[in-house]
Amino acid sequence: MRRREFISLVGGATVAYPLAALAQQQAMSVVGLLTATNLSFDQFKSIQKGFDEGGYVEGRNLAIVHRSADSQYDRLPMLAADLVDRKVSAILAIAVPAARAAKAAAGKIPIIFAYGGDPVSDGLVASLNRPGGNVTGVTFIGTALTTKKLELLLEIAPGVTDIALLVNPTGTLAETQIKDTKEAVQKLGQRFHVANVSSQAEIDVAFAAISQSKVGALVVGTDPIFTESRGQLIALAARYRIPTIYNLRQYPEAGGLMSYGGSLTDAWRQAAVYVSRILKGEKPADLPVIQPTKFELIINLKTAKALGLTVSPQLLARADEVIE
Repeated sequence: MRRREFISLVGGATVAYPLAALAQQQAMSVVGLLTATNLSFDQFKSIQKGFDEGGYVEGRNLAIVHRSADSQYDRLPMLAADLVDRKVSAILAIAVPAARAAKAAAGKIPIIFAYGGDPVSDGLVASLNRPGGNVTGVTFIGTALTTKKLELLLEIAPGVTDIALLVNPTGTLAETQIKDTKEAVQKLGQRFHVANVSSQAEIDVAFAAISQSKVGALVVGTDPIFTESRGQLIALAARYRIPTIYNLRQYPEAGGLMSYGGSLTDAWRQAAVYVSRILKGEKPADLPVIQPTKFELIINLKTAKALGLTVSPQLLARADEVIE
C-alpha cells in the first residue's frame, strides 16, 4: 500500500468512494472494512498483502470502503449500516464489536472477522469447523497457550510463588481464561490470584491490589480493553516492577517484558485472503474459522534488565525476536 493510499484510509469514518465512479472501473469489487479502533500502517499493509495473495489489487479490481469507530463502539451499528447501504460485496470486520455490528446489519452480505476471541461463544458462528450462515474468519485466540506462557514467565522470573491473571470478567473468554490459568498455576506449584478489570478506569486499582498481594508475576488476559490500554499496562508493570507476559507482540514492542501468542498481522492477512476467496464465489459457511498454527515469542531485553531479570541464552535463542 502506498503512503497516499494509506492516508486516504486512516480517516476511517470520512472515507467515501463515489459508487458511480467505482462502477466505471472494470470488474471492481467493493469491500467494506469495519474497525472498532484505528488501524496502523502496518495493519493496513497486512490486509493489503492478503488481498494481493488473493488476486485483488486496490485501485485495479478492488475498492475498500473503511469505517472506523475510533474506539466509540456505540457508533459501530451506524457505520455497519452505512456499509450495507453502499452495497459492498463483503465486510471485513476487525474486533468482535465490529463483527457483531456487521452481523446484525448485513443480512446476507458475507462477513469475515479477525480478532482474538472465541467466535462460537461470541455468537458469530455455529462452530469453528462448520461456521454456517454468512460469517467466518480468523481468530488468534490464545487461551490454550496458558501453560506455555506460565512456563516462559517462570523461566525469566524464577522463584516466583504467586502469579496473578488480569482478566475482564464481562468478556466471553473470562471463565475459560480463569479456569485454564488456575489449573496451570497450581500444576506448576504456585499460588493463583485473579485481578478483575472491566474498564480502563479500573486498571490502576487492579495493579495496586496486585502489588499489595505480593504477586511476583502477572499474565495479562486476552481482551480488547487490554489491547487498547497496553501503554497503561506496560507503565504500571514497570512502576510496580512486576514481570508480565502478554499475548501479542505489540506489548513488548511498546516496552512490555514479553509476549507469546499468535500473530495479529498474519490473522489480518489470512482474513483478507478469505475475503478474496468469497469474492470469487466461495461461501462463508464452507470456510472453517482459521485458528493460529504459528506462535511467536517476543522478549524485550531492555525491559528485562530494567526489572533486574536475567534472560538465559537458551531462552533468547528460542525467541522469535529480541528487542534491545
